Amino acid sequence: MGKGNLLVQVTAAYQELPLKGAEVRVLKPDGTLLHQTTTDDNGNTDYMPLSAPDYQLTLDPDYRKPAYSVCNVEVRYKNYVAEHIHGVQIADGENKILPVVMHPYPAAGEEGGVENIYVPPLAVVYEEPYNKTGPLDSRIAGGLRGVIIPEYITVHLGHTSNVSARNVRVRFADYVANSASHEIYSTWPYNSLVANIYCIITFALNRIYTEWYRSRGFPYDITNSTAIDQMYVYGGGVFQNIAQIVNGIFNNYAKRTGFENPYFTQYCNGSTVTCPGLSQWGTVTLANRGMSPLQILHYYYPKDLHITTAPVAAVVESFPGYSLSLGSRGEPVQRMQNFLNRIRLNGWNIPAIARADGVFGVDTQTAVRAFQRAFSMTQDGVIGRATWNKITQIYVAVTRLGELNSEGVRVDIGANPPAVTLFQGSTGENVRLLQFILTTVSQFYNSVPPVVPDGTFGAGTKTAVIEFQKTFGLTPDGAVGATTWNKLYEVYRNIKGNVVVPPPPPPLPPPSGNQQYPGTPLRLGSTGSSVTVMQNYLNTIRVVYPSIPQVAADGVFGTRTEAAVRAFQQQFMLTVDGVIGPVTWTKIVEMFNVVNGNTGTSQAYPGTPLRLGSTGSSVRLIQQYLNDLRKLYPSLPMLSVDGVFGPMTQSAVVTFQRLNNLSQDGIVGPITWNAIISRHNSL
Repeated sequence: MGKGNLLVQVTAAYQELPLKGAEVRVLKPDGTLLHQTTTDDNGNTDYMPLSAPDYQLTLDPDYRKPAYSVCNVEVRYKNYVAEHIHGVQIADGENKILPVVMHPYPAAGEEGGVENIYVPPLAVVYEEPYNKTGPLDSRIAGGLRGVIIPEYITVHLGHTSNVSARNVRVRFADYVANSASHEIYSTWPYNSLVANIYCIITFALNRIYTEWYRSRGFPYDITNSTAIDQMYVYGGGVFQNIAQIVNGIFNNYAKRTGFENPYFTQYCNGSTVTCPGLSQWGTVTLANRGMSPLQILHYYYPKDLHITTAPVAAVVESFPGYSLSLGSRGEPVQRMQNFLNRIRLNGWNIPAIARADGVFGVDTQTAVRAFQRAFSMTQDGVIGRATWNKITQIYVAVTRLGELNSEGVRVDIGANPPAVTLFQGSTGENVRLLQFILTTVSQFYNSVPPVVPDGTFGAGTKTAVIEFQKTFGLTPDGAVGATTWNKLYEVYRNIKGNVVVPPPPPPLPPPSGNQQYPGTPLRLGSTGSSVTVMQNYLNTIRVVYPSIPQVAADGVFGTRTEAAVRAFQQQFMLTVDGVIGPVTWTKIVEMFNVVNGNTGTSQAYPGTPLRLGSTGSSVRLIQQYLNDLRKLYPSLPMLSVDGVFGPMTQSAVVTFQRLNNLSQDGIVGPITWNAIISRHNSL
């Protein structure tokens, strides 16, 4: 027997809110208790060891039994429906991550509800008879429209013939990781895993690109039936090594030369079921022969097939093409610093980066490691492609969760529902109110799609209403009468009352000498001295960032000031709502000080020499400045900015003194101090 590990991550609202203190029980299928624990600040349990068959069995295509063990997981959290996941698969030598997304009780005061989720056998062990069909490439030559990686994919949890099966929205990268974790063994060779994951990505994109189901009138993009599509298990877990691969390549797909569309990558397990395309078991043999993922694909598909990259919807900017690590500088670093500082406001246990200035220092490295730990990634403190993509994905997600803990305008739905019936074609403020409630509910019930709050009851709003009605046991007619209005209000208020939104961490300390946040947001129509301060600060910042328009510092928050605030928020990756709440206020103050040369840290000589054994903020400043000076003097060693004057700091000081013809004593006296400050300020 071997051993695998299970980590359970408990969240709400599409993994945007970690739930601390959730009760987790892991049991054998016969009910024997194996582990009982609670989740930490990030909603995670510790890794729990569980027995599993030897991994060698997973490499044998003739072994027709499941080469994994199974367990059941029960999760409970106050005011939420309990989740019972049956048949969670554990593989020898692998870490399994089970994301459990909790949903509040539909009605206030309800208790005892349980959602049961059943994980089917691994597809490579058992697959339905092959019946996959798809478009001929000749029908869709390149140039029709660009391929975009969607943020979400809608999955039908059953065959097309099962019209009563649920439809669920899933983040595309999460869909791919889940599908791969339930299609193939995670213990297979790396190149085999990558080749199979390319197939899964490309297959799904082909369904989306060709609108295979939507063009036939189905309200989804793909099914989870392996007879016609590929496996996806609602509520199922993912293997850590597979998730790591997916985070790095989910925006890559296979296409033929001269064609824009994702190739229809037919595949089957190649053991119990065969087909004209790729054999999943066959990829193991080919990988063991030393074939690369692309060579494996060429073995089964046309030789002109190649891997290309597509842009990701809702993502601000793609990976810069190189990893960011200690000592890196520039706009990509600042972008990630801003993203991490925003993510932490949703309760994730990530320390603040006090100066999001584009310099990858120790505080940024610490925050990156904390993010990687929170999302069960390799904790190397380096922002490679996989970490970049995950940070960006979570940033996009948390900024959408605006009405629960954002700085912007909050909508008051009023005491009673409107006494009107809405249907497709309706317009006006009541429709906008409906759309707001639906979008809020969609964050916690993924069967309900979000809608654009444009005040027009179109086809998208009707679909969302129908899905809401199905989810809460109402007649799915797509019209919003008294019964649907009452349920919308009940569910919305229950979410607002029962969802435990983690309190935001303390705000980043503003640089010294600047005004504190006034306590209420500044928005269109606001007046007073706080508006004047922000107008002056924005005018100073625009000297370096000219995309921010000049404003009159008249203390009146008009449309020009709102435009400047929006431009600032766009520049620094904040929620673009034109409102100066606490997050935007703090960032404006920070950037004003950076641009104005006031970092909040005195550059005056501290009065006593710094030498081996010294500690404190003055040591920290010198360490940071010496790191910055590596741009001029590459021979300077990289230092940990920890405020402790150790041997490495002494060595860096000696090197700096030698390069500047100073006495090489390794002590920062007034002459060396002033030289370091002067050289740094000249950068």
